Amino acid sequence: MVLDVQQVSKKYGKQQVLNNLSFNVKKGEIIGCLGPNGAGKTTLIKIITGCLSPDEGKVFIDHFDLFKEGLKAKSITGYLPENNPLYEDMYVFEYLEYVSKIYSSEKPKKENIETVMKKTGIHTEAHQLISKLSKGYKQRVGLAQAIIHNPDLLVLDEPASGLDPNQTDEIKNLLIELSKDRAILFSSHTLSEVASICTRIIIIHKGSIVADKSIDEVSDLEILFKSLTKN
Repeated sequence: MVLDVQQVSKKYGKQQVLNNLSFNVKKGEIIGCLGPNGAGKTTLIKIITGCLSPDEGKVFIDHFDLFKEGLKAKSITGYLPENNPLYEDMYVFEYLEYVSKIYSSEKPKKENIETVMKKTGIHTEAHQLISKLSKGYKQRVGLAQAIIHNPDLLVLDEPASGLDPNQTDEIKNLLIELSKDRAILFSSHTLSEVASICTRIIIIHKGSIVADKSIDEVSDLEILFKSLTKN
């Protein structure tokens, strides 16, 4: 088991944002975390990636306790936040080389960086300033930095944001390929996006898990999700 979330809860003031959430993700799985805006998806992802501490509960990544062995857990986690923060005054190759150095004391291998750029479709932009890239290409750079250290767990918050349909399909195919030897969790508020790639779907509503089902049950999930978004 790569990711194990145990009874996680979080409040902002008096507002209960997450309420006793538990689930796990295994290697080879692509899990879609689905819910309407304000459901608690981003808060959950921030906790899983160690950016935010829960009020209660535990998170284990490859058996490392995230809040006791944070460096070990984070070293095997790749993360693409929703707002995709990048150093836009750096060149694409330069930025990925910089991120590589964060994860390892060894000098980054040029061929490893080039492989990741080809996988994410940004190899033609290697010597371009990030600030000059389109939103879609910036999203690809964000995905490239998330996988540059070959993590066991890949966590993505709205990964298709800013991509056109063809680019979205390319990213989906890449995630399917990457899931063969790692676990992937990504959030979305669009059921069709999740259903086209995931092996399992978790629906969060008002901070609680209201469904955790395989993609084979997508018709039932569609009915449930539509009822939640109407409320």
